[in-house]
Amino acid sequence: MVTIVLAAGYAMVVALLGTPLYIKFLVRRGYGQFIRDDGPTSHHTKRGTPTMGGAVILLATLIGYLGAHATMWLIDATGLRDFGGSSMSISGLLVLFLMAGLGLVGFADDYLKISKQRSLGLRSHEKLIGQTLVAVVFAVLALQFPGDAFRTPASTAISFVRDLDLDFAVFGTVGGLIAFVLWANLMIAGASNGVNLTDGLDGLATGASVMVFGGYVLIGIWQFNQNCQITPGPNCYDVRDAHDLAVVAACVAGSCFGFLWWNASPAKIFMGDTGSLALGGALAGLAITTHTQLLMVILGGLFVIITMSVIIQVTSFKLTRKRVFRMAPLQHHFELLGWHEVTIVIRFWIVQGLCVAAGLGIFYAEWVVSL
Repeated sequence: MVTIVLAAGYAMVVALLGTPLYIKFLVRRGYGQFIRDDGPTSHHTKRGTPTMGGAVILLATLIGYLGAHATMWLIDATGLRDFGGSSMSISGLLVLFLMAGLGLVGFADDYLKISKQRSLGLRSHEKLIGQTLVAVVFAVLALQFPGDAFRTPASTAISFVRDLDLDFAVFGTVGGLIAFVLWANLMIAGASNGVNLTDGLDGLATGASVMVFGGYVLIGIWQFNQNCQITPGPNCYDVRDAHDLAVVAACVAGSCFGFLWWNASPAKIFMGDTGSLALGGALAGLAITTHTQLLMVILGGLFVIITMSVIIQVTSFKLTRKRVFRMAPLQHHFELLGWHEVTIVIRFWIVQGLCVAAGLGIFYAEWVVSL
């Protein structure tokens, strides 16, 4: 627990203090946000606001993770205390790899937008190739490194609160691997694009991310305390490195919390695709390694709702030439209805909070029922 608190604290402080320094650097370089002309007219005042702030979130997360483990190592080395479960794990490192890899893809996209002063950065196929390469490497490695009881960071089974009977292993060793890689790619693409679509108003995606990653901190702690290696039983969790996954989630939540100080309305900096793709990757990575893949849909309910609004809008227009919403994603629909930006953000945060509460409730209820 000490490691988790330290990780969140380090990440928050780095993001809180590091963001204004990064803002000054971006302003000197003239790296400002390009605003689409077909969006809400109120957004035109945001033109030129520094972007690529996701780099701070990513850096703060990595520093928080390494700093917390380094502190625990120093304490253990003194012989004064021995904190169990405080060492780095392959599961945690894989989630951080996925987060950093997608963050780099987003950074390339943001940089092209800024340097060419256009809304299009990487072309859609280029971004897809980058995301796919990172996701495939993550998915393949997640099925390697067997540890205690030959558990790997991920399993080939589809999971909700824990692994279900739907297992890709029925397709054989190679077929199961291919099926799992495709499934993992679908989850990673869905999560990263969901956060990306949500990142349209000041602080909206950042605040929602604090909540969902905070939820994964609680899930990781609970899975660690009820792990099959510690408390074996019919309702234990066969999750490898649950404690370290809680540390990773705490780092992401802490870094988003610190970044939110500068990203809240009126935003002094935007996270850009650098942040949204990285956060989506971290979310999917945690869902896969904690064996809560389908629960992620509930925990990240706001991201799902906003993504569905885009799908509904596009499908309706292609089939009927009519639009369901005044503009998609959903937050812009309410802007055009006359809602103030801060009102939309706060109400959407409430929705996200309810989604996290519902997800955690389902997670705990399943454990109680299985007693």
